[in-house]
Amino acid sequence: MRSVISITLSALVVLFSLTACGSTDQPQLTAQERTELYRAAIEGARSSQENADRPIITAEDEGYETLLELLGLSQGDLSAFALSASMMNVQAYGVAAVYPAEGKDEAVRAGLQGFIDRQKQSFELYLADQYEIASNARLETLSDGTIVLVMCADQDTVFQSMRERIESGKL
Repeated sequence: MRSVISITLSALVVLFSLTACGSTDQPQLTAQERTELYRAAIEGARSSQENADRPIITAEDEGYETLLELLGLSQGDLSAFALSASMMNVQAYGVAAVYPAEGKDEAVRAGLQGFIDRQKQSFELYLADQYEIASNARLETLSDGTIVLVMCADQDTVFQSMRERIESGKL
């Protein structure tokens, strides 16, 4: 009898262990939901003036390919994204939340790091304040696999706000 109870308890422990390993605190989002979450995270991290002046671009917007190219990204490397960047070389500005396609994490990080490096090079001898913004850019991968780029004034506050919103998973 004891061996039956022991085996049953062992089986339950294994079952609960497997269930716990398969669960996450973050909800599974579709590409569309993730894109909307990213858009909301960027909007929530910026002032209303910045939101009015700097559009947030997703795959649903015309001309998004040009912005992807500027940021060193390829559509095939992405599952979901929301981006905002200065298209003119007068300001070091880029904010992005990107969910890489399967196996494309390094390609996405390399593309975004290339954007940062080009911005630094562009402003190194041109505008010292913009060079500093580019030099202080944050490029980090969140716990859910989202890659976040923040290159703007007050980047730490913007990054923190975006990270909290994305990691909450709340649209």
